[in-house]
Amino acid sequence: MSDHVSLLPLVARFIEDDPARAAHHLELLAEDAVLDILEALEPVQLAKLLDRLDPVFLSRTIADSPVERIAPLLGKAGASVCASVLLNLPDSKQRDFLDAMPEDTRTEVQEILTFPVGSAGRAMKTDHTAFTGDTTVRRAVERLRARAGKTRRPSNIFIVDAENKLAGILSMRDLVIASDNTPLEDLMNATVISVAPFDDEAIAMRILSDRGFTTLPVVDAQQRLLGVLRATNMIESAQELAAEDIQKLFGVAKDERTSSSLGFSLKKRLPWLHINLATAFLAASVVAMFEGIIAKITVLAIYLPVVAGQGGNAGAQSLAVVMRGLIMREISANNVRRVLIKEGLVGTVNGLVIGAVTALIAWIWNGNPYLGLVIGLAMIVNLTIAGLAGAAIPIIMKRVGLDPAQSSSIVLTTVTDVVGFMAFLGFAVVFQDLLV
Repeated sequence: MSDHVSLLPLVARFIEDDPARAAHHLELLAEDAVLDILEALEPVQLAKLLDRLDPVFLSRTIADSPVERIAPLLGKAGASVCASVLLNLPDSKQRDFLDAMPEDTRTEVQEILTFPVGSAGRAMKTDHTAFTGDTTVRRAVERLRARAGKTRRPSNIFIVDAENKLAGILSMRDLVIASDNTPLEDLMNATVISVAPFDDEAIAMRILSDRGFTTLPVVDAQQRLLGVLRATNMIESAQELAAEDIQKLFGVAKDERTSSSLGFSLKKRLPWLHINLATAFLAASVVAMFEGIIAKITVLAIYLPVVAGQGGNAGAQSLAVVMRGLIMREISANNVRRVLIKEGLVGTVNGLVIGAVTALIAWIWNGNPYLGLVIGLAMIVNLTIAGLAGAAIPIIMKRVGLDPAQSSSIVLTTVTDVVGFMAFLGFAVVFQDLLV
């Protein structure tokens, strides 16, 4: 046992007070220390912690550990957590863990693994509280007390029939104030909003947000209760996905953390830096094509970063709006053309305004109105293309089956740099006799 276990009472208290922060700090420890602590925790504390640990981190932690050591831990975590962890393991390792699990847990995990990524079924939790409608208030309270400390405290109770079909929902408040002998079916709200396991996770998020629900049941085609979506878990999942998208947008692997080893970080980042280097040389080659005009009119070099910077910023604005539209399912095949035209027009108007301001500044600064004209025209061209590229790049990447968040900014920067330099220096060649 590691010395970390000597701090177990403090760790347990930390988990009770703030399980999310406890999980974050645990991810900073060595793998052996993490396993020692997990093995020493009580089942309820273990379940709380495993529910909040990053599945990728947890899968890396257990990947090389004996199955007989890890299977009991995952068995206490719940089917949804087990499924999330197993998804990040090789197929052979998945089979080993599934074989070592109790039959009922294995069945639940295998069912979850069949649901696609991003679906309600993949995100649901199976540790919900459900009673049949003929259960009395007294009996329900007794069973809840017996489970206290072993499972998560429910905010709602689901009412099912003998075939586990969802019949209604009951809040804990209504349960507490009701008479002991009252059947739960007399107290429940029979109008229950639910989602199917294959429904998009974004649909469930929208229902939870719009209606202010804390939980949302997941039912199959026969209305049998499969699991529950909790608002807290969905928010944490959305935050994690947003953080992953930000990392992928800038060429960083989604599974890299501040606690990742030096070698792991280098392995994940260097390939994208090489790609970025290649695109930078592509932009530099455009400048090299106009080396003669730059040598003749050296003041042009001052404005190259201005043109590139404005194009990059305008493109990033368009990219952010379209990425959100893709994530929220606001962009479909029917409105792609409208989105592209709108973003192109926004880029053109921005180019006209920013181009006019830049032209005026260049005229005043250098005393040559034609230099202002050149950079103004370049701004119009670059910002128009930047708006179109910022919208088109993620849409095209999604259309060909690639992750639209995966380094879209690197491609966008290349486009705006190349177009910006080409436009600015091309107009300079056209008006060179007026710029000298």
